[in-house]
Amino acid sequence: MAKQKRHILAFDYECDYRLLGICSHHRDYRLVWSINENLGMHFEKSEDDYVLFKKNIQQSAHPMFEYRNEELFADYYLIRNKHEGKFLIPEKPTIDYFLFVCENEQFEIDPLIQNLKKLNSVLAVYEFDPAVLKSTEHILFD
Repeated sequence: MAKQKRHILAFDYECDYRLLGICSHHRDYRLVWSINENLGMHFEKSEDDYVLFKKNIQQSAHPMFEYRNEELFADYYLIRNKHEGKFLIPEKPTIDYFLFVCENEQFEIDPLIQNLKKLNSVLAVYEFDPAVLKSTEHILFD
């Protein structure tokens, strides 16, 4: 019997977004109102929750708010980390919300971080490298 060749398909996962963790003592709608009011953004509640799948099985669903900045060609997604006892990114259980910024290459994130830190609804803001967090490989945006 001839020996069969085995091919393994491997690819490097590359995140196409920037990731900010936000700590806040407010509910999502109040945090979004504060961001919209003070930073001139226009987040709206998404019709559907962000559903997290692993191996084609639904793991959890998290409330999500969306905003598209046409001038910067950037999409923003604010998603609650813990919902119904399940985490979007379990490696960071102390983070209340994650802000995903899907942008072009010209976007400066530091001014956004500084402006978020000034809000009364925000206790802290952290930038994370999505490539380092294992669970972010399951997070995809259109």
